[in-house]
Amino acid sequence: MVDDKRSRQWKTLDKDLGRIGQLERAALYVSRPMVGTGIALAFIVIAALGAAVFFGQQTTNYIIVAAAAFGAYMALNIGANDVANNMAPAVGANALTMGGAIVIAALFESAGALLAGGDVVSTISKGIINQEAVADSRVFIWAMMAALISSALWINLATWVGAPVSTTHSVVGGVMGAGIAAAGLSAVNWPSMSAIAASWVISPVLGGAIAAAFLAFIKKHIIYVDDKIAAARRWVPVLIAIMAGTFAAYLALKGLSRVVKIDIGTALLVGVGSGAVAYVISAPLIRLQSEGMENRNKSLKALFGLPLVISAALLSFAHGANDVANAVGPLAAIVHAESLGEVAGKVAIPHWVMIIGAFGISFGLMLFGPKLIRMVGSQITKLNPMRAYCVALSAAITVIVASWLGLPVSSTHIAVGGVFGVGFYREWHTMQRRRANNLKLPDMRRLPAEELRRRKLVRRSHFMTIAAAWVITVPAAALLSGGIFRLLSLIVL
Repeated sequence: MVDDKRSRQWKTLDKDLGRIGQLERAALYVSRPMVGTGIALAFIVIAALGAAVFFGQQTTNYIIVAAAAFGAYMALNIGANDVANNMAPAVGANALTMGGAIVIAALFESAGALLAGGDVVSTISKGIINQEAVADSRVFIWAMMAALISSALWINLATWVGAPVSTTHSVVGGVMGAGIAAAGLSAVNWPSMSAIAASWVISPVLGGAIAAAFLAFIKKHIIYVDDKIAAARRWVPVLIAIMAGTFAAYLALKGLSRVVKIDIGTALLVGVGSGAVAYVISAPLIRLQSEGMENRNKSLKALFGLPLVISAALLSFAHGANDVANAVGPLAAIVHAESLGEVAGKVAIPHWVMIIGAFGISFGLMLFGPKLIRMVGSQITKLNPMRAYCVALSAAITVIVASWLGLPVSSTHIAVGGVFGVGFYREWHTMQRRRANNLKLPDMRRLPAEELRRRKLVRRSHFMTIAAAWVITVPAAALLSGGIFRLLSLIVL
């Protein structure tokens, strides 16, 4: 009897412990999303406290402290949304794990921002509003504050719905909306806005076309030949040389402005030299790596893996060098105007502002970036190392071409456009091969709509969501900014 009683007590205790264990697991599951939010809030507070330390002796320090907090919030959102596009193709192609991609992106984004980031940034975002329209330093400060808050909120919303958007366009929309609210429609430089609106179409179409062209080349000259390994030995070093030359020119043109000013012609010469060196180095390495490989596509994927990882790292470095300055531009403008009491078209970026931008982007990527990485890398269309390599290569080439033509393009639009270009080319190529081989095409008219969508190689729902987000980014950020400026004006002006 005693043993039975003890046995029942142990069973009751086990049940109670099991319930407690389930409760703990449920609490951990529910609180998991709050960990990232808590770390993000801690970073924002640290950034604000850091600004208070730098400007603790000034009577106007609270404006800079608030701007630093919103600048940190902006940087977190850029890391969660914009940076993810550089790493998404490599992760989607399984060339990098999610953890490896985040570590590489965080390191190279920070290095690009701190080592090669621009010393000077345009405070009115590439001439979107006329400087004379906001000559009053108080109006200018709160206009920049409104632009900073609105662009950060818009990028946060876009990340939440899973849409990759342009950081630069968000800032441009924020500055435009605040300028209109402060000085009317005449304050906006409408020709510059027209060029940016044109880039909504030019960026993704050009990026997609170049990515599709490289994929077509790879299919024709490497994949669909009898001896795939021999073809890879001939052409993969050439593709690596193109990649090395393109990124060298890209970094020379866009990422090394702090070190030396380089024109487009010099950058292209740097690219040609770097490409030649890369070919000489990679040709024997590819030959050695391909020894003993089977004559199939899986072997080809292995040859593109390392070049894809390197290209993703270089894209992150260039993004950090070029785009972080744009992201912290409104913060730098507020610091300059508040410290010196004047409005300037261009200002120097303080080191502590760049540090907020660099570390905020890294934290945002680590805490919230995986959602966009998965979406761009694997949910739009299926990627392998060769397709992802075409996307990365097209991103760098498109920026070079756009710089040469003087077009304002978005790196986000280019990268995502490259993914769509690869996917749509695969759809077209699949249909062409079916027709060429006299294969019976399915009668699509008899299939339900859901089955038709399933058979497409590009998910149309993502295409429509992303396209809509791109189109409304500038007006949405502008409306937000205008409303926030009006609210701030009622409080402080």
